Amino acid sequence: MKKYGASVILVVILLAAWEIGARIVNYPFILPTPTGILTKLWDLRMDLLFKHLPATLSIVVIGLLISVVLGVLLAVWMNWSPLIERAFYPLIIASQMIPTIAIAPVFVLWFGYSIWSKVIVTVLITFFPITVSTFDGLRSTNKELKELMLTMGATKKDIFFKLNIPSALPHFYSGLKVAVTFSIIGAAIGEWLGAQAGLGYFSRRMMTQFDAAGVFAPIVILSALGILFFIIVVGFEKRSLKWRKTE
Repeated sequence: MKKYGASVILVVILLAAWEIGARIVNYPFILPTPTGILTKLWDLRMDLLFKHLPATLSIVVIGLLISVVLGVLLAVWMNWSPLIERAFYPLIIASQMIPTIAIAPVFVLWFGYSIWSKVIVTVLITFFPITVSTFDGLRSTNKELKELMLTMGATKKDIFFKLNIPSALPHFYSGLKVAVTFSIIGAAIGEWLGAQAGLGYFSRRMMTQFDAAGVFAPIVILSALGILFFIIVVGFEKRSLKWRKTE
């Protein structure tokens, strides 16, 4: 806990400054106080937690699973074949040049208000860090160790599972930690532009009612969800990389 003491103190100071500033300005429909947001969150807890949170959570989980599977498979394929790398790597980079907020309405047009329009937005955002990080990890394999294993009679399968994967795992987890935070953003953007349920949808609905505290309430849950997913990934990373000496 001492490790994060400074962060906790800074957050408390910022919240206190926000509370005092919002009370001085006294325009709750524009700048609600943190206590007002928490009160609104408590008042809306049943609707947010049991209707809108599951909708957002399903989008995040499905989008992340698809991104992990496709991202890892494509990274392995590009590492295996230089031709595939030259064909796909520029396309992966180009996919991030398209503003998500601009292309998301197209997915809503194609798939309607179903879950899949939001899932595709989430995949579009989270696919990139997983693929690139895993690919860089596979390429960082120690060539001297690879040559040593070959001289000792190791097969390509042995090199892949005993050398390439351990080398790529730290990079994969780095990309995944970025992806889990982006997944919350992707789900919220998708719901904001077209949905019938979800935390992003609820925030947009509160905005049309000029309820600033209601806009912030689902944002608090989204932030907590992102932190929770990040902690889960860190936990998996520590358990699967016990061999790696870290500070």
